[in-house]
Amino acid sequence: MNQVHRPIHRPIKAIRSFTVRGGKLTKGQQRALQELWPAYGLSLDELADERADFQQIFKRSAPTILDIGFGDGKALFEVAQKNPHQNFIGVEVHRPGIGHLMIQIHHYNLTNVKLFCADAIDVLNTMIRDQSLAKICLFFPDPWPKKKHHKRRIVQPPFIDLVANKLETDGIFHYATDWRDYADDAMGKLELSSALVNIAGRGNFSPGPQQRPETKFEKRGHRLGHGVWDIMMQKMNQSNPPCHHPG
Repeated sequence: MNQVHRPIHRPIKAIRSFTVRGGKLTKGQQRALQELWPAYGLSLDELADERADFQQIFKRSAPTILDIGFGDGKALFEVAQKNPHQNFIGVEVHRPGIGHLMIQIHHYNLTNVKLFCADAIDVLNTMIRDQSLAKICLFFPDPWPKKKHHKRRIVQPPFIDLVANKLETDGIFHYATDWRDYADDAMGKLELSSALVNIAGRGNFSPGPQQRPETKFEKRGHRLGHGVWDIMMQKMNQSNPPCHHPG
């Protein structure tokens, strides 16, 4: 498991869009990280010389979904269990969440889930082949609520272009947040993309839990009276690559 924590060389001015949360590993989670990683884990180092071959990794050809920042993994586990005909790649840096999810997928013998313990930008840049993903999910990313920190939000033009490149034609980018300011900010940036179109219509949000599992975090938010906003963008059928937007 040690190899997944080897630092990745980044551009000097790269800005992290997340903070690594604390949290003590349970004995079960620690054991899962040590014993189950070879079965369910993917390493940037091991695949450094070539992009991930989904057919080889999953031993089949099937639509592949990338889940960025899956947290405790309960939502990803639920959707993977209900959709055995699809492949799922989860990306997370919170080790207790990774350990918890591996325990679940091992207990239920799910063979359609693989995990990265890494920065999602590194995974997208170095591991994912262009036009290879049926869907990319980004649920409740760090909102960086202070205005001076908005530059750290992951939904920025370079990220949007990267997402568009990795999605296959008609592929979906599904984003959700419980911060209305971040929802509006993301909507404005996403709708500038020449490669993506808002499924719900320009300026409109999409239904939430009908399209995805309701997370524990989301349920708690609803009890506290928080709103949740979903955006679903579809990659258009076009021969030209998406333009890079300044900013």
